[in-house]
Amino acid sequence: MLRSEPPVLFLLFAAGALSAAETPKVTFLRDVAPILNKTGCTAGACHGAAKGKNGFKLSLRGYDPQFDYEALLYDLSSRRFNRADPARSLMLAKPTQQVPHGGGLRFEIGSGYYKTIYTWIAQGVLFGDPAKDSVRRLEVEPREIFMNAPGESAVVKVSATFADGGQRDVTREAVVESNVPDVAAVTDASVKGTRIGEATLLVRYQGNFATLPVTVINPKSGFAWKSLPQANYIDRLVDAKLQRLKIQPSPTVDDAGFLRRVSLDLKGQLPTPDEVRAFVANTSRTKRSELIEKLIASPAYVDHWTLKWGDLLQNNRKYLGEKGAFEFREWIRDSIAQNKPYDRMVREMLMAKGSSYDDPAANFYRVTRDPKPTMEKTTQVFLGVRMVCAQCHDHPFERWTQNQYYEMAAFFSAVGLRPGYEVGEEILYDQRRDFDMKHPKDGRVMNPKFILPASWSGTGAPPIDAQRRQAYAEWLTARDNPFFAKSMVNRVWSYFLGRGIIDPVDDIRASNPPSNPALLDALAKDFIDHNFDLRYLMRTIANSRTYQASVVVNEWNEKDGENFSHAMPRRLSAEELMDALALATGVQPVFPEAPPDTGAEQVTDPHVGKDGFLDLFGRPARESSCECERRSDLSLPQALNLVNGKTISDAVADANGRVAKAVLSGRSNHDLVSELYLASLSRPPTAAELESGIKYLQDGAGRTARAQDLLWALVNSKAFLYNY
Repeated sequence: MLRSEPPVLFLLFAAGALSAAETPKVTFLRDVAPILNKTGCTAGACHGAAKGKNGFKLSLRGYDPQFDYEALLYDLSSRRFNRADPARSLMLAKPTQQVPHGGGLRFEIGSGYYKTIYTWIAQGVLFGDPAKDSVRRLEVEPREIFMNAPGESAVVKVSATFADGGQRDVTREAVVESNVPDVAAVTDASVKGTRIGEATLLVRYQGNFATLPVTVINPKSGFAWKSLPQANYIDRLVDAKLQRLKIQPSPTVDDAGFLRRVSLDLKGQLPTPDEVRAFVANTSRTKRSELIEKLIASPAYVDHWTLKWGDLLQNNRKYLGEKGAFEFREWIRDSIAQNKPYDRMVREMLMAKGSSYDDPAANFYRVTRDPKPTMEKTTQVFLGVRMVCAQCHDHPFERWTQNQYYEMAAFFSAVGLRPGYEVGEEILYDQRRDFDMKHPKDGRVMNPKFILPASWSGTGAPPIDAQRRQAYAEWLTARDNPFFAKSMVNRVWSYFLGRGIIDPVDDIRASNPPSNPALLDALAKDFIDHNFDLRYLMRTIANSRTYQASVVVNEWNEKDGENFSHAMPRRLSAEELMDALALATGVQPVFPEAPPDTGAEQVTDPHVGKDGFLDLFGRPARESSCECERRSDLSLPQALNLVNGKTISDAVADANGRVAKAVLSGRSNHDLVSELYLASLSRPPTAAELESGIKYLQDGAGRTARAQDLLWALVNSKAFLYNY
């Protein structure tokens, strides 16, 4: 038997607090929906799940208030309301556990939430006017939280401005979450710094988002900033933040370390022993810049970046056939070789037409084929935006809506593919009819519409005819598109520094802000000002002191992992590792279906391999355009393969390998040890290493076997496996 509470409005009237005319109107939009979201009713673990909970479904995180209102009002003949006696309504009885409720206690009888819902029912369950009751803007105070030591606390205040201009303190109903809880722990609206570092608070309320940066600096006394040389604006902007955070950057790496690092990053290969000797002996003050220019102009540079673009664009014979994959790779390779401007390269893919053999850029569409995955791929690769969550509902962590998902997909709905005249060939064309993109909920036709305001060469709204993807290509690559250039410079930065300024690089959203916004903006502007020149961008990054910093840390930057105060070791990619083994051992691997001198970075697609080595060490299958598909971890199976696998053991012991040739040529122990260090670790051995190596070769018989053991130990070391 449900207990009937005295009507709240009646008590207010009896006390003379309110007259009927003065009674504020409670609406679902402005008052009730925020309570459902805050108490977890619309969460994925509750009624917001894909199939709802216990026969009742609400939209995930309340993204569709109209749907939620109608579900509450009309589901099961409105059994959730008792308008004659609001206190007996299931909508109040269940969350207060007056009747069994699988979700447990959500709020107490007589609480503020209880009274609001009670009043709403008593007033006739009004939906509200979206033109007045929708939230237009969310404001958070303070705008930044800066703590001088772990243990300090701060309170967040959240206010909402509604469409009718009204304002309300919504701190209690807003959801405040930390992206790094072990730096900034959140309890309701209170934030506590738990360790040194940086975090971002995501504040959500009724589909609106705001972010709040939190910084907890090192409380240790004695910090004194020591200025280091600054090569360009990158160093100035990085140093400005480091000085504010009391983080002292590491000095630059030595010459041998720089040579190894920049060779791997620009061309994916280790330097040869002769190149190491020559570079270390070179006394020119400009030798590092000259080396960067030499590497960028090398054929290996083209191979390296062709491989990276092949991953992103999913160049795979599974989708394209053998000839299609080869032709697409050659188009990518030619674009890299001629340093085609990035915006032009993207436009050529998006606007391609005709035969996939005559215009290989058309293969871009053959991978995804359907307009929805094509849109998801273009936004993730070229804008760094993941739209996939918005296919079924409004994005739970970003401003993108389900309507926007289908409006964006509509740009590709006219793209058609039909078989060509040759085997495996397809013809890409623009359909002239029957290409409407329909919304899955109500079947209405979704016309193309941009998610962000950026210019394009047309005027007014995007065209709705078959030329829609041309408009998309112009909009995407526009200089004022706020994500296009920014996404690319962030991605390239991650290739050189080990992590993006926004990380992950293909997940740009309000709740994942840049660690250094000024740096990201400056890089993007510079990239645009130089006409999207990728080589210029790489040259700028590689010449900075920030990129050239040592991995050796000091007491002030040892815990920094986001602000680029020191280099971070990165495991060699699968192809880099195999090519490094080839150089260290002097034995070139043989790939099926490829010429004998083919390197790992030159293979066409992931169907070409050797004994599973490349796949074991994280080569992507090119089934996805996400950077996460390429793995850079170091696992037990990988360690066992390095220690016991045939790839390394056979190469080290090869009769035509580096060790065998050196022994047969009569090299001294001193020269042999030095050669093995230079070939594998890209540096001469230290005095202690040299002495130890010579002693090992001299102790006992089997000099060749001992030299092979030494090389085996070197290529199994972290110094070989990592780019540092």
